[in-house]
Amino acid sequence: MTNFYNRKLIQTEDGSHTLFLPELNEHYHSVHGALPESLHVFIREGLDLLLQTKKAELNILEVGLGTGLNALLTLMRSTEAGCGISYLALEPYPLTSGEAEALNFHEMMGERMPVKAFNRMHDLPFSRKETIFPGFVFEKWSHKVHDAPLPSEAFDLVYFDAFGPQVQPELWTETVFSKVFAAMKKGGLLTTYSAKGSVKRALKSGGFRLEHPAGPKGKREMTRALKM
Repeated sequence: MTNFYNRKLIQTEDGSHTLFLPELNEHYHSVHGALPESLHVFIREGLDLLLQTKKAELNILEVGLGTGLNALLTLMRSTEAGCGISYLALEPYPLTSGEAEALNFHEMMGERMPVKAFNRMHDLPFSRKETIFPGFVFEKWSHKVHDAPLPSEAFDLVYFDAFGPQVQPELWTETVFSKVFAAMKKGGLLTTYSAKGSVKRALKSGGFRLEHPAGPKGKREMTRALKM
């Protein structure tokens, strides 16, 4: 059985940190740059599109909280835009407080990073909903996505940031994407770094309409899925 807690801190090409799982030969973020990847795939190609609708509040589901970088960037961008966020993260293998504190995101972002809120994401017990920053309500569950009791038609945006389909193929199936589809509101978006053919087919079979924006550095394209 894989030990998901045997993780090593590494520095990616842009200087930002990620974690590496030697047993799976898998990184939590792109080695070309953790920060640019998250900004591109999940913020610019996901959150920013919905912020243009000027909704007062968005409900977001993240499959794979990992280092918390996507949630952190979402908090910062939504605060700038004056949009309230209710954020649910699924993470069966959460970071320890020490691992979270060792990440150099504060060095990359400077004083604008809400350090206390970021640390609270990782310290917060499972299944406790809490306002960790004005306008940002956060909760995390220990479930994997196929086990999570997701509510129906609840989410405006889904960040699908699980380990890749070559590592956890059971998370990238038609069954899983159908479940996520049912949990999303009409007009909702799902964004993911993966553009693998099997992932695209599973998303389509799950009910989504697909778009393929250019990917971050090192990837030709990514995937954005829409619930019409």
